[in-house]
Amino acid sequence: MKRQTTHHRLYDNSPGGQREILVHRYGTPGGKKAYMHAALHADETPGLLVLHHLVQLLDTAAEDGRITGEIVVVPYANPIGLAQYVNSEHVGRCELGGGGNFNRNWPDFAKLVGDSLDGKLGADADANVATIRAALRDAVEGIAPLSELDSLRKLICGLAIDADIVFDIHCDDDALMHIFMIPQHWPLGQDLAAQLEAHAVLLAEDSGGGSFDEACSTPWVAIQKRYPDKPIPPACFASTLELRGRGDVNDTLAEKDARALFRSLQRYDLIDGDPGPLPEPLCDATDLEATDSLKAPCNGVLSYAVDLGQRVKKGDLVAWLIDPAAEDPAKGRTPVHARNDGFILSRRQFKYLPPGQAVCKVVGTEPLPHRTGGYLLED
Repeated sequence: MKRQTTHHRLYDNSPGGQREILVHRYGTPGGKKAYMHAALHADETPGLLVLHHLVQLLDTAAEDGRITGEIVVVPYANPIGLAQYVNSEHVGRCELGGGGNFNRNWPDFAKLVGDSLDGKLGADADANVATIRAALRDAVEGIAPLSELDSLRKLICGLAIDADIVFDIHCDDDALMHIFMIPQHWPLGQDLAAQLEAHAVLLAEDSGGGSFDEACSTPWVAIQKRYPDKPIPPACFASTLELRGRGDVNDTLAEKDARALFRSLQRYDLIDGDPGPLPEPLCDATDLEATDSLKAPCNGVLSYAVDLGQRVKKGDLVAWLIDPAAEDPAKGRTPVHARNDGFILSRRQFKYLPPGQAVCKVVGTEPLPHRTGGYLLED
């Protein structure tokens, strides 16, 4: 069966401002389902080019009759953010109308499902999965959008909430490839991490803020806790894929990542065919609480003393913040030191920072005493 493409209109906030989402569907509903989209943070563009290449691979597989499940691809998840420019600078992370970060405050579907599952779950895990998915679909249907952003979120949730696999494709600022997922999906995600050649897999049941991937995965954990005597697997393997940094956008990398995603879909039994040998994994998974996000103690020009991937020890110099207003330049340098042993996962692309802005992330292996939950990702 060839690709089916549909157009879904969003609510318009003003006359003449109608936007739409493009949705590609492969395979037949009713079996295993995968959903993926790119650029929910609309100024994170690597995924847009990756899905451009992946759609071509999926088209060929569909024409050859090799799609064995259902695959839903949204090549751009956020037309609102794609259109946001301020003085020629793309501003796609937050909704300029006051809606906040596009990847925060997604619905808590465990709460929306509420008591609707009481008396409906039994001893059959597969039947429970089907019952819960029906309840989740009903919860999405019950959302009443009040804005264009609300309608965008309802549409995307409706496409993804009953999927077995969800890939939310992002990138960091200047970074190595890494993945976020809940602990219940490791080691299920081990093959994906190896195939993408990820340098880190960061595990958290709640990374803070209500991200899209957790809106899809964590309802299963919460529902299982509510009904501990019922077999309820974590049936939606949702992950955030951080495709390196903002500047890592070219056909060579995008084709490589698209083939890695395609092979991962083969390994998860959605596409027929041999995915080939699995690359050797570059990392094991680590608890998100072992990753430190160093913040700028003051404003200044950022000058790094470390490279991506470089290993550091607690107390090592990571960067300098230089005060351009210092009358004595020798006294205008503030050091930033590592607070844990680990390696540099990400750095800032822009080099003038206000106080409190993230400088870099250091991935370690031991939970940090100064991290007690909440955001790892910056607002």
